[in-house]
Amino acid sequence: MPSNRPVPTALTTLALFLVLTATPAVADEGGPSEPPGTVSSAAPPEVDGGAGGLRLEPGAQLAPAKVLDIKSVVEDLGGEERREDTPESVTLALQAEVLFPKNSSRLNPEAKARIAAIAEEIAGQQATTVRVFGFTDDLGSYAHGEKLSKDRADQVQRELAAHLGPDVSYEVRGYSEDYPIADNSTEEGRRKNRRVEITFQKQASPEPSASASAPSGG
Repeated sequence: MPSNRPVPTALTTLALFLVLTATPAVADEGGPSEPPGTVSSAAPPEVDGGAGGLRLEPGAQLAPAKVLDIKSVVEDLGGEERREDTPESVTLALQAEVLFPKNSSRLNPEAKARIAAIAEEIAGQQATTVRVFGFTDDLGSYAHGEKLSKDRADQVQRELAAHLGPDVSYEVRGYSEDYPIADNSTEEGRRKNRRVEITFQKQASPEPSASASAPSGG
């Protein structure tokens, strides 16, 4: 007697795989940590719609392939640093309190050691473009927050440039209270929103050569 249970399709299997592998180490609270408009440059994978192993229903066709943004988010116990990893980039968000005195854009001595460590990672990834974005909470005027967030981003960029040299270009912006990552109605949330984010691209993994992948004779 034929079964009425639906046969899993390739897309169902792919979706299940992405759900299982995309679980972040720490739950991602709040909204986007980078302004919209950034699009993945990875090409969608090529899938042979006629492959027999797909077990498609008669007349069924595969939907166009898309690259999904798989993001891992990790935040340290004190919330002072938040790291987001995607297959293509790294974003490090440092709370303003660990970098600057209150309502100031002058770097603390301890901040320079943190920025030096980030610069070392950027150099290791051979990134040539770095984004440095500043953000504040929603207290005070928007204009004041815009100036303070930009001044702080400028200071972090200068410190990075002192370590990375002239071969790296920068995009530096201050966004005031825009793009919060936490609730501004609590002090804990406002502390997370007062931050500077540093984003850089990961080095592309080398493609395996034909000689390396070919079986050896024997």
